[in-house]
Amino acid sequence: MSHPKCRFCNSNLESFCDLGLSPLANSFLKKNQLQDEESFFPLHAYICEKCLLVQLEEFESPQKIFTDYAYFSSFSKTWLKHCQDYTNQVISKFNLDRGKRIIEIASNDGYLLKYFKEANIPVLGIEPAENVAQFAVNSGIPTEIGFFNSKLAEKLKKEDKQADLLICNNVLAHVPSLNDFIKGLKILLKPEGLITIEFPSLLKLIEENQFDTIYHEHFSYFSCLTVEKIFAHHKLTLFDIEELHTHGGSFRIYLQHQENSRPIGENVSRIKLIERDKGLDKISSYHNFKKQVEETKVQLQSFLNEKKRQGKSIAAYGAPAKGNTLLNYCNIGTDLIDYTVDLNPGKQGCFLPGSHIPIYHPDKIGETKPDFLLILPWNIKKEIMEQMDIINSWGGKFITPIPKVTVEQ
Repeated sequence: MSHPKCRFCNSNLESFCDLGLSPLANSFLKKNQLQDEESFFPLHAYICEKCLLVQLEEFESPQKIFTDYAYFSSFSKTWLKHCQDYTNQVISKFNLDRGKRIIEIASNDGYLLKYFKEANIPVLGIEPAENVAQFAVNSGIPTEIGFFNSKLAEKLKKEDKQADLLICNNVLAHVPSLNDFIKGLKILLKPEGLITIEFPSLLKLIEENQFDTIYHEHFSYFSCLTVEKIFAHHKLTLFDIEELHTHGGSFRIYLQHQENSRPIGENVSRIKLIERDKGLDKISSYHNFKKQVEETKVQLQSFLNEKKRQGKSIAAYGAPAKGNTLLNYCNIGTDLIDYTVDLNPGKQGCFLPGSHIPIYHPDKIGETKPDFLLILPWNIKKEIMEQMDIINSWGGKFITPIPKVTVEQ
């Protein structure tokens, strides 16, 4: 078997974290599919020995993963508030008005572009999932249905649809053809335009033990040191960085054409220095991650098994992709978790891939009164604990699994 090569620079890869075999994290099952044979793929993250890009091999095409997608951004109030704040900030900071065009790649259900539209700024979404894109179109957000690449960028440029602001929130990680994708960004960006990209911090992933954010839909995991090199290769300059609390710790980077003259913000050198101090510029620093992941598996299994032996009932909240990585890697199924709940009606009535845990409406919590509620989307645990504070009325407790098993009331 040939050794995998880096998707950016084609150099050799070393092992970073092997999470065994896992189904696609968003391949939810209907009841009549539970007896069918399920597809499992290696969930093994590697690191490039040259550019230090952490990445997965591509076992399933983006077309298979994203054409009919179960994730709708509009179901999280925390995320919508984040998007509204971003809109207000970027409009003010860069003097955006109705003479500009905003394009978002992987625009989902129009959750973000609606705020620009409300400010009377022309928008265009690009979204591959037809079911989600149709929702956006029905909401009045013009949306190009398709996967973004250099070919689509050329088409839009010929139609005079280049962007003054090009937004890529949590999409860069989902792209297997990284070089062609970035080539497309450069084509679609007006000469004086700017790009903002949000992505989870690789440093936070390592420090906070966020191994459950590794799943097949995420092909790449970025440090600022590596992402700067990748974009510089395509003559795009990183000129500012913001640290965000979303997804357990993320970055928002600002990019421009190399020939543009916006000054480089002091955050760029500061954050790169932090990453170097933490060893992210040395491959040896990445070799201890697997051990802490294995310790979490043992800890969570032991805790849940002990509570079950005590006759306690355990339910879960959420059906996020990260939760499916966690449950499958830790071998947790219906023997330990009775069910999970989710606000997304598209997931209710389905079953989690691999673990086959049933998904219900959150009202189920009040009906069954579980002793413990395992929060799978731990990145929005505050929102969930407020929403589910009903469990305090019968003495129920919350469990968060990352960075370590924690019980809260």
